[in-house]
Amino acid sequence: MGIWPREGWLSNYHLGAYDEQTGEYVSLGKTFKGLTDEEFKDITNRLLAIRVRENRYTIYVKPRIVVEVAYNEIQKSHRYKSGFALRFARITRIREDKGPSDVDTLERIGELYRNQFRAKDELPPERAR
Repeated sequence: MGIWPREGWLSNYHLGAYDEQTGEYVSLGKTFKGLTDEEFKDITNRLLAIRVRENRYTIYVKPRIVVEVAYNEIQKSHRYKSGFALRFARITRIREDKGPSDVDTLERIGELYRNQFRAKDELPPERAR
């Protein structure tokens, strides 16, 4: 039997944007990709320090940590309160220089969603397939 090296670390992160109309942070999906082992250890300690409640499977935290995320595309989603989901999301870096008021808004996510189709329409026909 093998040992999962990340046992005891928090490693399935819910990603969000700020909904200016409701004043809430809303989910855009989740990821467990992109961080080094050292970053996993560090972020686990930081998240545990800002937890507000937990259940068997989830630790809920204050929205304090900002990450930069790469993704393949944004999709419409009924699963997440935001109405969107980031496809194949991965954390590219922890933004120590940003706070909760600096995150993308739900309106901005909607713009990115619409703009991704414009970019696809501009591809030459042989590249658009």
